[in-house]
Amino acid sequence: MFEILLFAQQPVDPGRIAVFIGLGIGLLVLIVLLALFARFFPLWIQSIMTGAGIGLFDLLGMTFRKVNPTVILRAKIMAVQAGLDTRVVTSKSLEAHYLAGGNVLQVVRAMVAANKAKIIDLDYKLAAAIDLAGRNVLEAVQTSVNPKVIDCPSQVGGERMLDGVAKNGILLKVKARVTVRANLRQLIGGATEETIIARVGEGIVSAIGSSETHGEVLASPERISKTVLERRLDSQTAFEIVSIDIADIDVGDNIGARLQADQAEADTKVARAKAEGRRALAVAAEQENFAKMEENRAKVVEAEAEVPTAISDSLNSGTLPILEYYKLRNIQSDTEMRGAIARAGQPQTVGAKSPATP
Repeated sequence: MFEILLFAQQPVDPGRIAVFIGLGIGLLVLIVLLALFARFFPLWIQSIMTGAGIGLFDLLGMTFRKVNPTVILRAKIMAVQAGLDTRVVTSKSLEAHYLAGGNVLQVVRAMVAANKAKIIDLDYKLAAAIDLAGRNVLEAVQTSVNPKVIDCPSQVGGERMLDGVAKNGILLKVKARVTVRANLRQLIGGATEETIIARVGEGIVSAIGSSETHGEVLASPERISKTVLERRLDSQTAFEIVSIDIADIDVGDNIGARLQADQAEADTKVARAKAEGRRALAVAAEQENFAKMEENRAKVVEAEAEVPTAISDSLNSGTLPILEYYKLRNIQSDTEMRGAIARAGQPQTVGAKSPATP
């Protein structure tokens, strides 16, 4: 115990403290290096054995650049083993595409598939651009090598058949199958399958409508395919139409006869409405004539009411002798009697009253 107290009272050597600190820092660095070496050593060995050409420090730098070194190494190994041009597909370009948010492995797989097919010219820049545009570049390459078939109209919901009417008015129901391959040069910004389906459907309906009879379409359905293909419906789309095949044709209703019947019914309604209008005008004119007759009859009655007054004034003034007045009355009575005899057997109508004696 006394010796420990003596040792604690001895002065501390700064040099020894610096040595201990240096040894601690070196040991820490060694541990970090060993950990990094243990992590990247298998990848480095794999790179050397496959000829990928990615060094240990490159793998370490990818970690600091927030790049997954495993993904980059796998993509580079696939490119080297498939015989791609490593002067274009470099680790730097793969890292740049990874940092841009692209799918590095899918781009390399698409390039490998295109290279093995030997009929597609797909470079790295185009493949990376297609991938960054949100399109599945591997699926596009597979579609370009192995064309796909699109149903027209689409069998997923909606109508199952296309309706077209020939010039003779017969409705035809058509279902077609369109074989397309991907057009990699127009995949960016090109229209999708929906546009192809819509254009082909429009072309089929137009081709049926230009046929004189439905029998022509039934006899040679290939005329529809030929007419549609000549219109270059795949322009500005991501696909190239290989062929259009008519899968099924069904005969529907006689639309022309139905339209003619509807038109005849509509014409009948119009004629009936016009006749009703003329009848209403005739009734109105008749009522107007009745009103004029009543008006004239009222004027006659008004005029007859003035006759007794005129006769009375004539008798008082001596202008009309009394004998002449009685002769006039006899003539009127005789006239009424003759009229009654002439109307014998006919309904009697009430006539106007004879002028009264003043």
